[in-house]
Amino acid sequence: MRTNIVIDDKLMDLAFKLTGLKTKKEVVEEGLKTLISISKQIKLKSLRGKLHWEGNIDKMRTDK
Repeated sequence: MRTNIVIDDKLMDLAFKLTGLKTKKEVVEEGLKTLISISKQIKLKSLRGKLHWEGNIDKMRTDK
C-alpha cells in the first residue's frame, strides 16, 4: 500500500540508530510488525487462567 505520512524526524533517527535498519519503509514495517505482535501477546495474556488443559506434561517432554 502506498501512502504519504509525516513522521517525527527524531523518532525516525532514533529508530534507525536502535534497529540498524536502513530505510524508512523498513522502520515503518518493523514497527507495524512489533505493534501486531504486542497486541497478540496482550490478547493471549487475557486468557491466562481461563483455559482448561488435561494431559501429562512430563510424558509430553520425553524424547521418544
